[in-house]
Amino acid sequence: MRSPLAPQAALAAALGALQSVACVRTAFWWLPMACAALLVLRLNVVSVRGAALLGWAYGTGWLVAGVWWLYISLHRFGGLSAWMTVLAVLLLAAALSLYLAAACAAYARWRRGALVADSLLFAAGWLLAELARGVLFTGFPWVTSGYSQVDAPLAALAPWLGVYGIGAVVALLAACFGNLGQLMPGRRWRTGAALVAALALVGLVGPINFTQPAGRMTVTLVQTGVPQDEKFAAERLPATLAWLADTLRAARSELVLAPETAIPLLPEQLAQFDPGWWNALRQAFVQPGRHLLLGLPLGDYTRGYTNSVAGLSAQAAAAATPGGFYRYDKHHLVPFGEFIPTGFRWFTELMHIPLGDFARGPVDAPSFPVGSQRVAPNICYEDLFGEELAVRFVDPARAPTVLANVSNIAWFGDTIALPQHLNITRLRTLELQRPMLRATNTGVTAVVDAQGRVLQQLPPFAPGVLEASVEGRDGVTPFAWWAGRFGLWPPFLLAIAVLAQAARRSAREAAP
Repeated sequence: MRSPLAPQAALAAALGALQSVACVRTAFWWLPMACAALLVLRLNVVSVRGAALLGWAYGTGWLVAGVWWLYISLHRFGGLSAWMTVLAVLLLAAALSLYLAAACAAYARWRRGALVADSLLFAAGWLLAELARGVLFTGFPWVTSGYSQVDAPLAALAPWLGVYGIGAVVALLAACFGNLGQLMPGRRWRTGAALVAALALVGLVGPINFTQPAGRMTVTLVQTGVPQDEKFAAERLPATLAWLADTLRAARSELVLAPETAIPLLPEQLAQFDPGWWNALRQAFVQPGRHLLLGLPLGDYTRGYTNSVAGLSAQAAAAATPGGFYRYDKHHLVPFGEFIPTGFRWFTELMHIPLGDFARGPVDAPSFPVGSQRVAPNICYEDLFGEELAVRFVDPARAPTVLANVSNIAWFGDTIALPQHLNITRLRTLELQRPMLRATNTGVTAVVDAQGRVLQQLPPFAPGVLEASVEGRDGVTPFAWWAGRFGLWPPFLLAIAVLAQAARRSAREAAP
């Protein structure tokens, strides 16, 4: 007799929530495998409808536990009522978990009681669900399971498979462990031991190095430390701009990096507020050997607005570019914060966030030259989209040697969003084998090398300056090669092929 589904759904939600811990505390990298293995055990004994419910509950628990900090931005800073904010976070998690619900239903429908075939089927469905969440409706791939493995043996697969491929391997191993019961007792232990040995072997071999050193440069990373509720306050701006100007001009590194919207004003607003501020900064950085990347909004009502990074240097000043500076415009915009999805203007009007519809920049933006280095900026959660960063590596001659992320996640307070974002950056460096510089408003400002190691970081929530030396890299990883040319189509088509084969096999077996 089957047990009631409600308690099982509650258990599945708890397992999903537990899985999300590993995206913060990466020492618990084994948790997603253990939790997903327990999910597979339950999927093996429920109906197709029951499997969909368990997958949906698991995904909802996973996302609520992983992104609950959205409550802070929507309620504390956005002014949305508490009950509506809770409902919005729950609805987001529930809606995005429908992909996993469909994957689990497909697994229950087409599984055949064979360890290898069933495990591949589960992994393909899991992969497809994570791809759908990361791509559809602009994508929201936060707490994707592969991020839990940044300090695990499977991290060695990052330059080959990327974060989604690692997640698929996590699901494959989880399904294999969950399906060991299909084997005879003696074979269970041998197969389980073989899986553990294979996992250990991957860790012992470690990642293959596809890149080579390309020289070093000195960097200064600036953390402005402005509380989010004061960032746009007129009474705070004079002190903020004065501190920022003094700090930037005082830096003597080859590259100075300041956070997203370090200047929270449009150029014409800045000119009205302090007419000489920008020109004084430009004069400081047109000197030979000095380079600055600075986050600020650009544009006007006629041409549209962009969330941008401006680059100042002698080379940029000499180039025939508008304004005489390098410009990077954010390509992957945040829904509701930087653009309003169709049909949701009513929702954004309930909030009081001083942002609106921004225009998108190109996905294949040029790098900012700093001596022999090519520095590629990305803004805030753009570093979740490794397949978009990989586009910049299609032409090896233009490929970045260093990546630079400027962020402001003060929107989410002192929460797990900070270490989660740092681990996302670390996974990107493993995929692309490039160092990443992170300059943030309130944290985590850090230097991460091409092996995903945090070399230096500043304490969060206070103004500070981090000085370091970073080694650029040349060369292209397999992930950068295929993702830059084909995007996420290869894993998507592979997952579809596995599911299609399982569906055909099931149809043949069901035929009279």
